[in-house]
Amino acid sequence: MTVAIVYGRVAEDAPEDEKDVLAQAREVRDALVLLGHQTFDVPVSLDLQASAELLSQRRPEIAFNITDTVEGRGSLIHLAPSLLSSLGIRYTGAPFEAILLTSNKLLAKRSLAAAWIPTPAWTTARAALEGVPPFGPPFIIKSVWEHASIGMDDSAVVMEASQLCGSLRRREERGDAVDGLFVEAYVDGREFNLALLARPGHREPDVLPPAEIDFVGYPDGKPRVVGYKAKWEAGSFEYGNTPRRFDYPAEDTRLLSELRRLALACWEQFALKGYARVDFRVGWDGRPWVLEINTNPCLSSDAGFMAAASRAGLTREQVVGRILSDGLSAREVSRS
Repeated sequence: MTVAIVYGRVAEDAPEDEKDVLAQAREVRDALVLLGHQTFDVPVSLDLQASAELLSQRRPEIAFNITDTVEGRGSLIHLAPSLLSSLGIRYTGAPFEAILLTSNKLLAKRSLAAAWIPTPAWTTARAALEGVPPFGPPFIIKSVWEHASIGMDDSAVVMEASQLCGSLRRREERGDAVDGLFVEAYVDGREFNLALLARPGHREPDVLPPAEIDFVGYPDGKPRVVGYKAKWEAGSFEYGNTPRRFDYPAEDTRLLSELRRLALACWEQFALKGYARVDFRVGWDGRPWVLEINTNPCLSSDAGFMAAASRAGLTREQVVGRILSDGLSAREVSRS
């Protein structure tokens, strides 16, 4: 088949988190070629007409959507699948409605709460500036839209209610819009992520081996968060001291079973397709909380999703092939 690889256009001077999609595109392209398909790239920008013309001229049987930003903005992640849907082109992964719902973390948390899926308490940043949040500290300040732990550093964790307004104002001063932030109850404890991979012909996906992030050698008082440095700044303390692991003691069996149940509940609640990753925090009391759902997690060979797939005995080509097959079978597409 002819497969379009669709992702957000990346500027030459883009930061590392944005350039990562180019590595993903190479990995996906190589896998598709080895599977016998022809590919072409569609770097999407705000000039949607140009992308539409390219897609209309080439008419791929399906698009492999790995878009995580458009023009560097996570809030525009849904534009690529929306465009594909409007052109009547099948695409891999979650439908654009699910991508929009999960990429806006406030919408996602409301949907989780409505389904009785545990997620930490939250309030908008604007509401927090107008009064004390209806839950106690510690707090963590997060972006409503952006992914890749953008803006996440030690200062995002606020230990006292009296410090919250000042922390939010400092975020404003460095360029963050108040309406683009929210405040969440910070869960001190362990961090897990579970990767989900569709099984074509089955409603329920495979849950790949759960990964835990180890916070190695973190001193007392340093927040245990997977921030921007941990993901993108090689050579930093955070980057070198947050390895993932897949081996667990017997006493974690019940917890891992509950994480698996909740991950599948998220898949069902958001009508996910193809593949996804669910991120969790587990408090020191053993209670798990869903932090967020990533509908198109990174498929680079060194990223967490592929690490979990490898642990399950799956090759890159098998993963890409299953995502592609699910995209072909899961969705009827009509021009809108």
